[in-house]
Amino acid sequence: MSEGVQVVGIYVRDQQEALEFYVKKVGFMVHTDVRNGDYRWLTVQYPGQMLFQLGLFLPGPPTIDAATAKSVNEVLAKGAMPPLVLEVSDCFATCERLRAAGVELIQEPVERYGTVDAGFRDPSGNGWKLLQSRRS
Repeated sequence: MSEGVQVVGIYVRDQQEALEFYVKKVGFMVHTDVRNGDYRWLTVQYPGQMLFQLGLFLPGPPTIDAATAKSVNEVLAKGAMPPLVLEVSDCFATCERLRAAGVELIQEPVERYGTVDAGFRDPSGNGWKLLQSRRS
């Protein structure tokens, strides 16, 4: 039997906006986009990582109650969520591609710790670190 993490979810304020950001600007691909009433199960994948999905979920039922969802949205708006990390082969080139696609960097590429890293946020405030592979 094979077991492992398949989906890691993040909360977003607007699923359509998040979908367009991750697909059109960052380069993810849609994996699953299905609805069950008002609930939308939306996942994307980074090319080459076919066993791992990033879920783009709205805070609220059925996973959390409305009061908690309000609090989560407030935290998202402040950009207070811990960053996710995206490994890239060339941090400088990736930043140029993202910038050209309209992504605002919150940290320009910096060489440190024997590698290069940079940062950006999605439209909901989720932080991302770009980390250049040490293999590069």
